[in-house]
Parts: sequence; C-alpha cells; structure tokens
Amino acid sequence: MIRGWGTIPQAFVASLFTWGVTALGAAVVFFIPPSNKKLLDISLGFAAGIMTAASFWSLLAPAIELAQADMGSFAFLPVAIGFAAGSAFVYAADRIMPSCVFSEISMVDLLKEDVTVIDPKVVKPLDVIVGANIPMVKLKESNDNIARYGSTPAKTGGQIIRRKTANNRIQRTDDSIASTNNTDGSTSDAATTAVVVEENGNRAVDKEQALITSISWRRILLLIIAVTVHNIPEGLAVGVAFGSIGKTAKATFESAFALALGIGLQNFPEGLAVSLPLAAFGRSKMTSFFYGQLSGMVEPLGALIGSAAVILMEPVLPYALSFAAGAMIYVVLDDIIPEAQRNGNGRLASISSVIGFLIMMALDVGLG
Repeated sequence: MIRGWGTIPQAFVASLFTWGVTALGAAVVFFIPPSNKKLLDISLGFAAGIMTAASFWSLLAPAIELAQADMGSFAFLPVAIGFAAGSAFVYAADRIMPSCVFSEISMVDLLKEDVTVIDPKVVKPLDVIVGANIPMVKLKESNDNIARYGSTPAKTGGQIIRRKTANNRIQRTDDSIASTNNTDGSTSDAATTAVVVEENGNRAVDKEQALITSISWRRILLLIIAVTVHNIPEGLAVGVAFGSIGKTAKATFESAFALALGIGLQNFPEGLAVSLPLAAFGRSKMTSFFYGQLSGMVEPLGALIGSAAVILMEPVLPYALSFAAGAMIYVVLDDIIPEAQRNGNGRLASISSVIGFLIMMALDVGLG
C-alpha cells in the first residue's frame, strides 16, 4: 500500500496485510481459553459492521459511478447483475462445501466449558448414566464403544446417542431412554444428560485422544475450508479496488487503502473463529494457530487475480466491484451475523456491528 507503485504490487502488499491480521486473530488462541465465546461473538459482530460499510463505500459506490457514465439511468443493471453474481458465488461455494456456520455442528457444541470424563470400564454394558448438572459427557473409548453424548429435558423422551459402527464412523440415533431417568422409575422435568455405554472392547484411549476422536477430522476440515472459501472474495475485493484506482473520482488510492484496512480489521475475528474451535476440539495451540492463519493465505492470490482482471478488462469493472460487494454482503448475512447471535451474546454482537460500521464509514469518508 505504497503510493506511486503499480496497482498490482499495491494490491499484493495490501492483501499481505489482510493475511497478517488474520494470523494475528488466530494468535489470540495463545492468550485466551477456547471457551471464551463472548469475545468471539463481539469480534464477529464488529466484522459484520465493517464488511457492510466497506461493501457500499469502497465497492458499490464506485461501481454505480462507473456504470452511470456509460448507461445513465440504467446504471443499476450491471451493478445488480454483479451483486447477484457475487452472492450466488458464495452460495454455490457453501452448497459444495458446508458453511462455516457449521451445518453439522454448532459453535456452541465446540466451546463447552465443562467436560466430565467417564471410563467405560467402570460401568456395565447398556447402563444409563444420568447427571442433572453435567453439560457434556465424554467417554474414554474402547474399540467400538458409543463415543458421544446427549443432553435434553427428560420429559421429551429422547436422547442423542453417538454410536461407533464397525467402519469406525460415528452415527446419531435417538434412543427413548429418558422418560424414566430417576432411579425409582419416575420421570423428571429437569434437564438431564444420559449416556449409554456398550462395551465391546477393553482398550481405553487417553482423555485428550478421546476428545479428538469423538468428532471427526472431516468436520474440522470443513470449518477451515469454508472460512478459506469466504476469504477469496475479500482478496478479490482488495485487488479490484486497487486495480480500479483512477477510473472514477471515487476510485482513489485512499478508498482502496480504506477497503484493505477494513478487510484487515474484519479478518481478525475470522482467524479467531478458526483457531478457537480447533483448540476446543483438543488440537494444540500451535496447530490451531497454523490453520487459523492458513485460512487467510488465499487473499494475496485473490488480490492478484482481481487487480490483473480489472486492468485487462476495464469494461467489466462495475460488474467486478459489485461482484465483490455481493459476495461480502452474502457472507455477512448468511454466516457472520447468525454465528455471532448463536451463543446468547446477540446484543453485544449487534452493538459491535454498529461500532464497526461507524468506524469503517469514518475511514472511507475521511480518507476520501
């Protein structure tokens, strides 16, 4: 982001900055416990506000101005087409690779604070372990034991059980065992946790390994891939912004700089959103940090592609700018806001969204 450089080198340097902030966010895992959901929700809300403001002032406004020069009152058409295409791109990516809102597993499940460990050796096969105040139960696994937990009000009559099958996959079954949870056979309206242990082997793994193997590595990969996919349009947005410098009065170096700064700020919670769940899974802090920063590595590549495409194909600039804006807004609405509201910190997340929007607006307007 050095004035006087070519647009492609500027875009590349700017994307290196956004990648660095992603790594900085991932590094937070070294300093706070992985169960800190409030910080994550506030950070996600802040990112949503920044991305929303940046999408308008740094992308949509220049796109509209460019389109007006060629199409007059029909300037909305290329902007609308590009915006819809950007949203469709992220939607298609989410369909191919389940999204980072965790279609299979919620952030709430990953950040449980209290874990009680139960060794299958101390219970008989098919025993029911009931605890009114156990938020999560983890089993030391034998070869083919049931290896997950269930928690639901007893009056619902069903518990979520995870059963390991012969091919070592964990499946979900509903077992109606909760209608008579008390030892005297009576029912209870209190929330209880029930786990059925089917002991088919006697080799127990250690506590840390049990937590890791209880949730498949495939789900961890989905989390990393999804956040990485969502970083591609952000890299494209940086590249397009720098590639369009000088094309219109609003497409300035200051505007592109503000966009890169805003995307960098909102990348902080994205790195955090990867590293914290991985640490909660039981991965080491260094491993969690590595995968957290890895999700931002695609941004320099996206920036190079975006800036080069704009220079080579100037007529498509309104489409490119609005495409990047559509992709970013879709990520905000479909991923970031729902995730920020998931853990009961919705008001804090909303307040931080407003603050993020105001900061980004001030940066864009103030820097011109």
